[in-house]
Amino acid sequence: MNTRDNRRFTLPVFAILLTALAILGFASLRYCLAADELPTNDLPLKHVADIPLPGGATRLDYESYDPERNLMFIAHLGDGEVIAFDMRESRVVGRIANVSSVHGVLVIPELSRVYASATGTNEIVAIDEATLAIVSRIPGGIYPDGMAYVPHLHKLYVSNESGETETVIDVDTNTRVATIPLGGEVGNTQYDPISRHVFVNIQTRRQLIEIDPATDHIVARIDLPGARGNHGLLINPHDRLAFIACEGNDKLLVLDMHTMRVIQAFDTGGAPDVLAFDPVLNTLYVAGEAGIVSMFHVKGAVVTKIGNGSVGPRAHVVAVDAATHRSYFPLKDIDGHPVLRIMEPR
Repeated sequence: MNTRDNRRFTLPVFAILLTALAILGFASLRYCLAADELPTNDLPLKHVADIPLPGGATRLDYESYDPERNLMFIAHLGDGEVIAFDMRESRVVGRIANVSSVHGVLVIPELSRVYASATGTNEIVAIDEATLAIVSRIPGGIYPDGMAYVPHLHKLYVSNESGETETVIDVDTNTRVATIPLGGEVGNTQYDPISRHVFVNIQTRRQLIEIDPATDHIVARIDLPGARGNHGLLINPHDRLAFIACEGNDKLLVLDMHTMRVIQAFDTGGAPDVLAFDPVLNTLYVAGEAGIVSMFHVKGAVVTKIGNGSVGPRAHVVAVDAATHRSYFPLKDIDGHPVLRIMEPR
C-alpha cells in the first residue's frame, strides 16, 4: 500500500473515532445533566450524586446506618445480599451474600452487629459489622420484614408480615425466645425509648399494637381511623409523635403518643413505604413506591408539609444522615444499573 493509500485509510478511521468520542461525550454530558436536573418539583432538595451499586437491576429494600463507623447497610432484595457502603468515602466497601430475599436490615452499633431479615429462608441473619462475616442464622418466623431493637433488654423484635406474629430474639445468644401472635398482617415495628415499649402496625386491622418487652405481652391495641394498609412506621420520641405510612390509601397519619389518637393526616405519593427523620432540621421524609417523596417539618405537635416530588423510579426507601443532612435513596434501575442517589437540602 502506498503513502496516499495510507492517508486515505487513516483519515476515515480517525473521523470515525472522533465521531464515536463525540457521541460518548454527549451521552456522558446528557447523563450528568439528567442527574443534576432531577424532576424534584417542589422538594427542597438538590441532587448530589448517583453512586453505582453492585449487582443486578433488581429490587432494593431497607437500609440502616452506623454514624460511628460511617457505614450504611442496604438490603439488595433481588440479589439476596446486603451491601456495605462507606458514607464518608461514598463507595461500596463490601457485599454480604446468601441473605435470601433480604427485606429488613438493622445495624446495632453498640453490638458491632447488623441484623438482616432473610425472607426467602425465614431467617434473621446476624452479621459482624467489622468483618462483614455472617456469624449466626436465627429462625425468624414466617416472612420476617422490619426490625426494632430494645437496648436495655438486649432483644430484637421482628415483624412477620404474613405470619401475623412478632418474633423476639435474644441478641446475647442469637436465639429466638418468644413468638407473639398479633391477629393480623404485620407492618413495620419500632421501639419507643420513652415508654420503653415496642409498637407494631397491624395493617389488616388498621391498628397499632403496643407490646411491653419486659413481658412480651400486648398491652394496648390502638385504632387508626383513616388508615388503610398501615405499613410504614417511625416514632419521634422527642415530640411524642408516631408517623404511620398507609400504602393502601396514600396517607401519612400523625399519632399523638400522649393521647394515642390520630391528630393529623396528609396525602402522600403512591404507596408510601419507608420513613426517615432528621432530628436536627426536624424534617420527616416519606418515600413511596411511585418514586414520590413527601417532606414535612415537625415542630412540637405541629406537622407541616413542605414538599412533594419525584426523586427517582421506585424511590421507596430513604435514610438520612443527621450530621450532613444528606438523604440516601437506593434505586434499582437507572440506565440498567442500581445506584444510590444522594440528595441534600437546598
